Amino acid sequence: MNNMWGDMVQYSEIYWPWPIAVYLFLAGLSAGAMMVAVKYRWKFINLAEISVNSRFDACFKAASILAPFAIIVGLSLLVLDLGKPLSFYWILLKYNFTSVMSIGVALLLVYTPLACMYLLVAFAPQVKALKIGLLDKISSLLIGSGLIKIIEILLFILAIGVGVYTGFLLSAVHKIPLWDTWVLPVLFLVSGFSSGIAASVLCGMVLFKEDVDKNVVASLLKFDLIMIVCEIALLGVLFALMFNGDATSMKAAKDALSMSYLAYIFWIGVLGTGLILPILIDLTALKGHAFKPAVIVFNTLIVICGVILLRYYIVYAGQIFTGA
Repeated sequence: MNNMWGDMVQYSEIYWPWPIAVYLFLAGLSAGAMMVAVKYRWKFINLAEISVNSRFDACFKAASILAPFAIIVGLSLLVLDLGKPLSFYWILLKYNFTSVMSIGVALLLVYTPLACMYLLVAFAPQVKALKIGLLDKISSLLIGSGLIKIIEILLFILAIGVGVYTGFLLSAVHKIPLWDTWVLPVLFLVSGFSSGIAASVLCGMVLFKEDVDKNVVASLLKFDLIMIVCEIALLGVLFALMFNGDATSMKAAKDALSMSYLAYIFWIGVLGTGLILPILIDLTALKGHAFKPAVIVFNTLIVICGVILLRYYIVYAGQIFTGA
């Protein structure tokens, strides 16, 4: 793996460059979107009432598309970033369940095709109307049997596993103070859920305007606010643990928060724009769950940008500021 930009040469070699950060973001977003889709279906949709004329909520349809799309794009990016991308299939054939990466591959190998199959549930009315033989049979089988309930439970559990795995992938590297903590997997799960909610609302409002349910949007944004507050708390715990650790950990934390452009990314991009600003918007422009499409689109965009920057910051700051 190569250094990202020329201005990184002043630091030690970056072994995990920007494609890794993007992959971690997309995997977390996929997991979050899948949890949104399944949770919404359990609460609002009765499969027995599905017909060709049924209209599912915009956020549910968006989440069901985002979950498989994000993970497929993320995995493709990961494969292309490998030194020998044509040899990636070996990781599918040789498992080592003491390895976090192998466990993650096993999770994704089950999660990804199931997420693709779930699209046939989310768009069941459209599949029926198109009358495409095989897809129609699979869709009818999933909906007409109790199999979909089992798949949804499995998908929800797998989505949590994928979200946590993105953090464990980094925390397994014990020599890097910023990564070597139990907080990171939880932080990545929560921020992934937050980005999944925001992306589902954003894409739902942009792609499926006619199916937007104001109450669903308000409910999702309210839950996303809780996730954002949890992110702030987890970041506080992460750095508190580092400052209360040994001298190496303390120096790494101090450098990560005060040196180079990465400090600006954290304070302005992650904390200021991605976390605090959405809270302020929710308490002012969107107070009382007001439905203001332009404000909601802007709000969800900055939440997503904040999560992207968080992944970038963690990946790069961890490798650059080792406390050495």
